[in-house]
Amino acid sequence: MKGLLLVLLAPFANLVVALEPLRRAWAHAKFAARIRGSVDTSVVLQDAPEVHGTGRISLGKDLYLYRGLYLETQEHGSITVGNRVVISRGVHIVSFARITIGDNSMIGEYASIRDANHRYGSDTPIRDSGHDAKPIEIGRNVWIARGVTILPGVRIGDNAVVGANAVVTRDVPADTVVAGIPAKPLAAKVAN
Repeated sequence: MKGLLLVLLAPFANLVVALEPLRRAWAHAKFAARIRGSVDTSVVLQDAPEVHGTGRISLGKDLYLYRGLYLETQEHGSITVGNRVVISRGVHIVSFARITIGDNSMIGEYASIRDANHRYGSDTPIRDSGHDAKPIEIGRNVWIARGVTILPGVRIGDNAVVGANAVVTRDVPADTVVAGIPAKPLAAKVAN
């Protein structure tokens, strides 16, 4: 039975493979329609990111964007992505101020980069209390590993590495490897 199903479904699988360029072109057009910037033809999209808010998103060239991305800009927030950046599956980037990602950086699966926190502590429900935002800057050639959380006001220097599942609460100097909760330096990066 299984063999018969495989024989019957094989032509459909070939059709899906043949239509892949069309699906990617549709994702490209859909994404470009949702943002204020443009999407260069060199950008490879596995699927159109989920975009919310103002659409203040600026993209470089030769990006590789995986499926399941969530990009949100609110108030005066903006997201700027440099050239040759890879953003992996399930990454969330939310900006109320400004988030910049430098050239040649890589962001691992399910990372969360958010430049704002909800206000709390008054009689106003947290949902209605507004946000406090501080810009985030990720330098060039930075490797943000899987599951990392980057909090408001952080600057990550060029050539830094942030270990898997770290929570970055403070600036990371250039050429440094950090890991942990909160992220702390492990060592200076060894030159190649």
